[in-house]
Amino acid sequence: MKKLFALMLALVLVLALTACGAGGGTDAPPADGDAPVSDGADTAAPDTTDTAPLRVAMECGYAPYNWTQEDDSNGAVPIADSSDYAYGYDVMMAKLVAESMGRDLEIVKLDWDSLIPALQAGTVDAVIAGQSITSDRLEVVDFSEPYYYASIVTLTLKDSEYASAQGLSDLAGATCTSQLGTIWYDNCIPQIENANVLAAQETAPAMLVALESGAVDLVVTDMPTAMAATSVYSDMVLLDFTGSDDNFVVSDEDINLGVSVQKGNTELLDAVNAVLSTMTVDDFEKMMQEAIAVQPLSE
Repeated sequence: MKKLFALMLALVLVLALTACGAGGGTDAPPADGDAPVSDGADTAAPDTTDTAPLRVAMECGYAPYNWTQEDDSNGAVPIADSSDYAYGYDVMMAKLVAESMGRDLEIVKLDWDSLIPALQAGTVDAVIAGQSITSDRLEVVDFSEPYYYASIVTLTLKDSEYASAQGLSDLAGATCTSQLGTIWYDNCIPQIENANVLAAQETAPAMLVALESGAVDLVVTDMPTAMAATSVYSDMVLLDFTGSDDNFVVSDEDINLGVSVQKGNTELLDAVNAVLSTMTVDDFEKMMQEAIAVQPLSE
C-alpha cells in the first residue's frame, strides 16, 4: 500500500510540473476573449496620435496665405521653436482642422522647397501653404479636396507700358519673373510671347520687391496674392484676363489648392476633407478677405 501511495504521489508531482512549464509564462496565448497577461516590460508605448499637436508646415512668408508676426493678434498661432507667430488663410484653415480633431495646432515654418520633404520624412503632419494639386506632387503626397480656387493674374506698376493691357498678347516682350517652384513661373510665364524671363524669386515678397524696384515689368501670381499686394502697394495694378480668350491657359490642377499629407495617411486626409465638405466657395472667399484685411505684406 505504501509503495502504491508513493507511486501515485510521484505521478501527481510530474503532472503538476509539466502543466506549469506549458502554460505558466506570458508567452502563452490567451484564451478567446481574455486580455493578454504582461508584466509591463514589453508593453508597447501608448498611441498618442489623437492627442499629439497637429504639426502643419508652411512658409510663414506668403501673405495672404500665411505670414509671420510678433504677437498673437487676430488669433495667430505660435511658430514652433520661435518667439514669433503665424497667421493668414492657411493658419485659419489649419485651426479649423485641428479643432475638428480635438488637437492643438503647431505651426512649423519651412522654406518652400522643404515642405514636401518634411511631409515625406514624417516631421510634419500636413502642409497647408497654397500648394497647387499637381500630378507631380500627387506622386509623392496625398491631397485633400481643394481648399481654395486661385485664378492666375498679373501685377505691374501703374506707370508701366503694360498697365493698360487687355489680354495676354499685350504683355509680349515684357521683362518678368515670379516665385520659384510655382505654376506661375513654370507654366504661365512661358506663355508670354518673347518674354525676358529673369530668375525665379525665392519668395512671394521677394517677387513683389522685384516689381516695386523696377527690376521687372510685371510678375505673374494668383488672385489672393495680387489683391494683398495692391492693398499695400499703391503703385501696383492688377491685370485679370479671366473670361477672355486671350488669357493664360491653365488646368484645374494649376488653380486648385489643396492640403497635402503623407502618402497613405487616410485618417488625417479624411479629417481635412470632412471640414472642407462643410464649406462653400463663398466661405473660402470670406476667409480670404479676412486674411487680406489684416495681412502685414508691407512690413
